[in-house]
Amino acid sequence: MAKKVLIIDDEEIMRAIIAKVFESEGFEVIEAPNGKEGLSLFHDHEFDLVILDVMMPIMDGWSVCRRIREKSNVLIIMLTSRDEDDDQLLGYELGVDEYVTKPVNVKLLLAKSMRLMERVKLEQTSSTGDVILKNNVMIDKTAYTVKIDERMIEFAPKEYDLLVYLAENDGRVLTREQILNMIWGYDYYGDDRVVDTHIKKIRKKLGGESGLIQTVIRTGYKFDSNKSV
Repeated sequence: MAKKVLIIDDEEIMRAIIAKVFESEGFEVIEAPNGKEGLSLFHDHEFDLVILDVMMPIMDGWSVCRRIREKSNVLIIMLTSRDEDDDQLLGYELGVDEYVTKPVNVKLLLAKSMRLMERVKLEQTSSTGDVILKNNVMIDKTAYTVKIDERMIEFAPKEYDLLVYLAENDGRVLTREQILNMIWGYDYYGDDRVVDTHIKKIRKKLGGESGLIQTVIRTGYKFDSNKSV
């Protein structure tokens, strides 16, 4: 079944351009010229994505976003002519998933839309336990692979096992002893600094996502997907 997109924008030409590109990729597109009409259409249909302009007559994009978020977690991309931090912060507080500034690069808009939808798909898949998705890190346990922003990262076997163990216990403090027993086995009699060495290697490979692994002083480590930055 084709993914359904709602475009809410008072600029008819802009709506037409966006619609044409998305339809060429197999999307079903419905358009609305203002926030009030867009909100009405939203309540009458089920959408996978809402592309929402900020500045519109009758009802602006912020108001529409608030109303949508009262009832739905549908993906929302905001179109704005103002590339200001305060605007984007407000949008994220309201539950906006992504921003695209005007003049709109439609190919970029499409790419961001596809990525958001793929992320939703992966999150749904991860509920089976075969895929672990934490921020921009995707661990596929069936393929024994790790990707960051769709880029494959190579991990040694013990590094991979340790990363999976930490990610599966997101938010839980794991002592070095627990980690040693689980990853190296109860019959391991080496120095527990081997854990620190492997954590250091994993963090280096995670790059910008290294903050996922938090050090708990005098105890061990915690994987925390709420503190990746």
